[in-house]
Amino acid sequence: MVLESANRSIESVYFPVSGIGSIIALGTNGRRVESGLFGRDGMSGTSVLIGADRSPNDTLMQVPGHGQSIPVDRLNDLMEQNPALRRHLTRYVQALMIQTAHTALSNVHAKLEDRLARWILMCHDRIDGNSLAQTHEFLSIMLGVRRAGVTIGIHILEGKGMIRATRGRIQILDREGLEAEAEQIYGVPEAEYSRFYG
Repeated sequence: MVLESANRSIESVYFPVSGIGSIIALGTNGRRVESGLFGRDGMSGTSVLIGADRSPNDTLMQVPGHGQSIPVDRLNDLMEQNPALRRHLTRYVQALMIQTAHTALSNVHAKLEDRLARWILMCHDRIDGNSLAQTHEFLSIMLGVRRAGVTIGIHILEGKGMIRATRGRIQILDREGLEAEAEQIYGVPEAEYSRFYG
């Protein structure tokens, strides 16, 4: 489900109760990469919280779920009436900016299997259970690599006993192992979110 299309007016924002949303950066060459994700911890449409009416990114639900939506005009009215709500949502923008910065850091400096471990952990933080429904094709977009690279990364993590991958599904077997694998690139955004929201 597409929540926002790039460069189109954002009419409503969505607060997932379940599922995972992805913010997808689009290059002028047609390349796509996930720059951030959110679940029950966040919302779509953060651009409207800082006064913009659109974003150059696509936002979609990568894991289907349920949630609530509110029209942008109504949300703006509520934030005008309630400074505490505005502060709360603005803190979320800060937490998402930190996540996005760390995604860029990991995309440049981390090995593919470490990036994959980080991505699996971030998804695991936002779902119930230990199973993710994802295809190699979708993972290649999320990580900004070719599908063959995703296959190699999955085989490395499987070989270490951290995950089991079947067609379109990743089963998490060893979260602590994934955390050790992604140690250099996972945890700072999560700690910042906890600092804001406890």
